[in-house]
Amino acid sequence: MRSTSDTVAATGLAIGGAFGLAGTFVASAPLRETLWAIDGVALVVATALLTMKYQRLGSDCVAAGFLTFLAGESLLLAGNAAGLEASVPSYVAGISLWAAALFLISAANTFALWMRLTGLIAATLFVVTVAMVLWGAPLLPTSAPLPAAGCPFLVLTFVGWI
Repeated sequence: MRSTSDTVAATGLAIGGAFGLAGTFVASAPLRETLWAIDGVALVVATALLTMKYQRLGSDCVAAGFLTFLAGESLLLAGNAAGLEASVPSYVAGISLWAAALFLISAANTFALWMRLTGLIAATLFVVTVAMVLWGAPLLPTSAPLPAAGCPFLVLTFVGWI
């Protein structure tokens, strides 16, 4: 039987995945910022609960991964209201931590192989995006193919975690 915290975490992942993906593809800045604000709060709550769950289960690597994801999402949430161009530094920091989190969570055998693979693909795409920005590529959070290509893999990973 699912606990209340499991239900809240699953709901947060679902809201975060849906609103985050939607925000990546909308043209309106106010709508995008609103969707991403809801996404960010939902994911912070979900990953805080998942950190506690996996810490209690003794899965330190997974718990640390969810805690790292929470830190990354907080950076993304903090830069959101600044607009696309101004949010790039916090975005790059946030997806760097997302990548680290996904590597930590995927390193353990806690989740099914397909979830670990989608997490690793997303993490790799985020690392490539970070490297490109650090080396001068003018990428925004909505740029395609990167970083936008990493988002569907991240959402697929969320589906597995749910």
